[in-house]
Amino acid sequence: MAASEETSALFPIFILTIMAIPIVPYTITKLCRAASKKSKSIHCQCNDCSQSGKYRKSIFQRILSVSTYSNLTLLLLWVIMIILVYYIKTRSTEITVFDPFSILGLEPGAAESEIKKKYRRLSIQYHPDKNPDPEAHKYFVEHIAKAYQALTDPIARENYEKYGHPDGRQGFQMGIALPQFLLNIDGASGGILLLWIVGLCILLPLVVAVVYLSRSSKYTGNYVMHQTLSTYYYFMKPSLAPSKVMDVFTKAAEYMEIPVRRTDDEPLQKLFMLVRSELNLDLKNIKQEQAKFWKQHPALVKTELLVQAQLTREFGALSPSLAGDFRRILETAPRLLEELMKMAVIPRNAQGHGWLRPAIGVVELSQCIIQAVPLSARKTTGGSPEGIAPFLQLPHISEAVVKKVARKKVRTFQELYDMDAQERDELLTQTAGLSSDEVQDVEIVLGMMPSLTLDVTCETEGEEGIQEGDIVTIHAWINNKRGNGLIAALPHAPYYPFHKEENFWFLLADSVSNNVWFFQKVSFMDEGAAITAASKAIAESKEGAGATPKEASKAVAEAVEKVKGGSRLVMGKFQAPSEGNYNLTCYCLCDSWLGCDRKTNIKLKVLKRTRAGTRGAVLADEGPIMEDGVEEDEDHEDEEYDDDYESEYSEDEEDDQNSKNKKQAANGTTKKNGQADESSGSDEE
Repeated sequence: MAASEETSALFPIFILTIMAIPIVPYTITKLCRAASKKSKSIHCQCNDCSQSGKYRKSIFQRILSVSTYSNLTLLLLWVIMIILVYYIKTRSTEITVFDPFSILGLEPGAAESEIKKKYRRLSIQYHPDKNPDPEAHKYFVEHIAKAYQALTDPIARENYEKYGHPDGRQGFQMGIALPQFLLNIDGASGGILLLWIVGLCILLPLVVAVVYLSRSSKYTGNYVMHQTLSTYYYFMKPSLAPSKVMDVFTKAAEYMEIPVRRTDDEPLQKLFMLVRSELNLDLKNIKQEQAKFWKQHPALVKTELLVQAQLTREFGALSPSLAGDFRRILETAPRLLEELMKMAVIPRNAQGHGWLRPAIGVVELSQCIIQAVPLSARKTTGGSPEGIAPFLQLPHISEAVVKKVARKKVRTFQELYDMDAQERDELLTQTAGLSSDEVQDVEIVLGMMPSLTLDVTCETEGEEGIQEGDIVTIHAWINNKRGNGLIAALPHAPYYPFHKEENFWFLLADSVSNNVWFFQKVSFMDEGAAITAASKAIAESKEGAGATPKEASKAVAEAVEKVKGGSRLVMGKFQAPSEGNYNLTCYCLCDSWLGCDRKTNIKLKVLKRTRAGTRGAVLADEGPIMEDGVEEDEDHEDEEYDDDYESEYSEDEEDDQNSKNKKQAANGTTKKNGQADESSGSDEE
């Protein structure tokens, strides 16, 4: 029985070990990430953002932000581990080393007469003839008698001095780390033991594996369902107009899982009447169009109406259940739009080119969702190709204010942005009728807006000129300057209820053929990651060009200084097309701000191939790149361009081919954005 108790004491140690193996490394990793993660508290300080409550949290909200399911589960597991440690510690103190002197209550080295005297007293107290208690008898036999024997018997004393026990060397013992009630194999406990072993060793790992595999097979690394990627890939077309991107976006599998309740019918009908003008319905056949709209899948109807509620800012009257679905849609929107962007620019043809027109539409939809601006506001009005949408993202600016400002010949957002602060203050107070506090909010938001400049070059490393089939390296520096001096900041988005980091998409495209030659996502939030990436890219580039270590280290140091000064490096490769002159455009599109996008023209001259080597040996073998779980649809239907509203980039730029600025570079012609004079060859938006 004693052996059984000693063996069952190993069970808590076994459970503690099994729990500590994954929990301790996971906790250390999580704490390191939390310590290294930069604070995202650099946000807009305007009155609208402050009143949104997105950045000012109460103590209860802060506790809720930390009290996620994963954190609470981790805390509970640590509490269990602490309890186990305390239990094991208290249990281990009961197991004492055999010490005959302490058992008899004597000092070490006591005389034999004192030992016998003490033994007689304890015998009177614990001997079975004097004390009928079974526990007293057990203590007398196992402790008192053995202690007396160890101190009086020569052989027992020798064993005690050598091995620490009067019985001599103790054998090695092994135990089973199971509870005591499972160690009784007699009777029904044998079946319980079998069920325990089967459940712990077979069923539990099997359930964990099934749950993990089912979830991992359903979602990608960006927590987007594979079915969504397949849907986006299938419905993405090269002629997809920006106004039709919404139809593809709402077909995500995540939105198809949103519950459809009967109680939502009446609120959705009211919401439909509020946003009907934004649904691109044919007013000539409005009844048929409405019937056709409501015949769609209920989840599609609900998703599109709730997205339109965000764009038109008509979300104040939503019912509690619809408000929950509304937040769910907006929370997943940035991830879905990022994947939709990848589906637009992913290489589709033999040359490895994506599509420009739908890519611009995706970015414009993202901007409108974050800033809560209707897509119809992007229609060209007056002298502004981008409409009044950029104005509406500013606090206290409405369509009526925009009309008042337009009377003073300020028709584009860039004109308002470039004005002197004092001049802008007079315009907004005297003409638009804003108060000084409201003008101050506008100035704060304008100071938060990024101002981008592009410096782009294309070259073939180690060669003069670009020949057909060469692997061309594009080298672009994107510099970001804000009026408030910050480099990284969260965008002004008081109507978007979640934290959103601003991201930029760099595209090298041919606007005439609608092809995207190269794309890359850029962020200004993590300076450390940008320094690491730029240093590695510059070092590899210099090493490939045969530069000395001193030259390479100098170039890396210069790149690091640029990154710290607010620049980000974009480097990539693409295969040079056939011989000819190409008028390309470099776009830098922001997914959060309206009116901050920049583009610059670059002339690329491709010569006839005269150098030795296999044409297209590097990239031609790779073929089109596709996402996991997405199959290519070879038969794309040609759709007519739907020009419900024209994107600021959707105009045909064929007339720009014969522009005044034709500056030839050694390995390609580049035009740098951010220069105002005509000789710079820039086409700045």
